[in-house]
Amino acid sequence: MKIKEVSLDSLKEAAELFNEYRKFYGKENDLLGAETFLKERIENGESIIFLAYEQEQAVGFVQIYPIFSSISMKRAYILNDLFVEPSYRGGGVGKAILNRVFNLCEENGGSYVTLQTSPDNHRAKGLYEHMGMSLDSEYDWYIKYSK
Repeated sequence: MKIKEVSLDSLKEAAELFNEYRKFYGKENDLLGAETFLKERIENGESIIFLAYEQEQAVGFVQIYPIFSSISMKRAYILNDLFVEPSYRGGGVGKAILNRVFNLCEENGGSYVTLQTSPDNHRAKGLYEHMGMSLDSEYDWYIKYSK
């Protein structure tokens, strides 16, 4: 398995997986919108996207957003999107992608990687816990959605 950072050359492969990820969360099929969104993130340097390849086929992706932690005075990362093709789940793709993210965080002197997932996404939660992540019991997270 190979993990590669997405560039404009691999944008279409990433957009296809990103579109499937959004559909998993109940959003409508919008491949063009997915491609446009990812292209903007890449061109503006706003996110880092990795693709996992099995025999030259993109089978998983992750998108992380760099942020800063004022408390630790270090960079941190929000893991916003992670998706593995259903037929490749359980085969180590998710672990490999997460390891790449964790390594990037360490390589850049980052403080932490954080993410959120649906309470009923038991398979993903099992993977995150297996990889050493834990539910944050130190802080309560609040959110207010725009209208």
